[in-house]
Amino acid sequence: MNIFLKKRQWKIGFLLFAGFIVLGSIFYTSNLVNKLAHEEEKKVKLWADALTSINSDPNQDITLLTNILEQNETTPIILTNEKGEITDHRNLGLANRNSEEKLKKVLHKMQQSGLHFEIELYGVKTILYYDDSSLLKQLEIYPYLQLGLIISLVLLGYWVFSITKKSEQDQVWVGMSKETAHQLGTPISSLLAWMELLKASDIDKSMTQEMGKDVERLEVIAERFSKIGSKPVLVSNDIKLILEDSINYLKKRSSNKIEFIVNIDKDINIKPAINKELFSWVIENTTKNAIDAMSGAGRLSFNLSKSQNNLCLDICDTGKGLHKNQFHAIFEPGYTTKKRGWGLGLSLAKRIIEEYHGGKIFVHRSELGKGSCIRILLPTN
Repeated sequence: MNIFLKKRQWKIGFLLFAGFIVLGSIFYTSNLVNKLAHEEEKKVKLWADALTSINSDPNQDITLLTNILEQNETTPIILTNEKGEITDHRNLGLANRNSEEKLKKVLHKMQQSGLHFEIELYGVKTILYYDDSSLLKQLEIYPYLQLGLIISLVLLGYWVFSITKKSEQDQVWVGMSKETAHQLGTPISSLLAWMELLKASDIDKSMTQEMGKDVERLEVIAERFSKIGSKPVLVSNDIKLILEDSINYLKKRSSNKIEFIVNIDKDINIKPAINKELFSWVIENTTKNAIDAMSGAGRLSFNLSKSQNNLCLDICDTGKGLHKNQFHAIFEPGYTTKKRGWGLGLSLAKRIIEEYHGGKIFVHRSELGKGSCIRILLPTN
């Protein structure tokens, strides 16, 4: 199992655990709200019964009943007659008890909620409307506030974790790159010295020329690694020439079963600001990835065109293709479908294009069994 899959499983497990906590908390709070609502309903019913009892028999001891009535200081109540006229109310929080307009609005809201009891006062049918107390209303919205708070904390934690993780990855990238460039320096210097000795000896000069090209290639690779971690210098370059040189280099070192097709729009006369060494590295990494996807046999096309304010380079292969869930994953560090490999090629390409050149690189299209197309967009201004 590669590193990317392990990270993905960890993220899924974390989200499931967080979701379980959230749902459990919401369920518990909602259950508590329902219980409190039921208790309030019983208290209102008791209040209504006490009121009915007092008015039905004025001669009885009403001390207990009066205490019941006075204890209701939280549940909003409105009493109306059969005609719908308000006869009494309490716990509405109105500064002016005679505010008819406000009372009517509150009554209308209570009527819509359907919470009421029918009682009889002095032989007259009376309807008692009531609403949830302010405490119960606060508890009703509490699960949503709780959910919002938990989501905010999770997002904040994920953001902090991502920043920390990216910082650590940057340090690893820079440290590894600088060390690689340093390690390459010594054997390159040695090879250059041996090259001079070979040139002075009586051997086939074509051999030393080819060896010279490979040594130059090593110097280019060392130069590329040395640029990781520091802001590269971007200068106006002929992207068509860079593309052609990179393709020619790869073509000589690839299977003859790979058909290279290059389509460059002749009207392109723009020289975008790019770093030659790093951009050619992107082309090579993307091309090698495509060749691996085709198992060394197939058709590889390069299409360079102008698209609005960007130069558009499509690198398309006739390989295995990708699932949609792999479109973003292939650019993650450590993701690879090969038995051998670090899964850093496309991740490095993304870093070079998007962070150093302000462009975009993504899977433009892909179909299983038919191939994929990687698109690179470079700004022209």
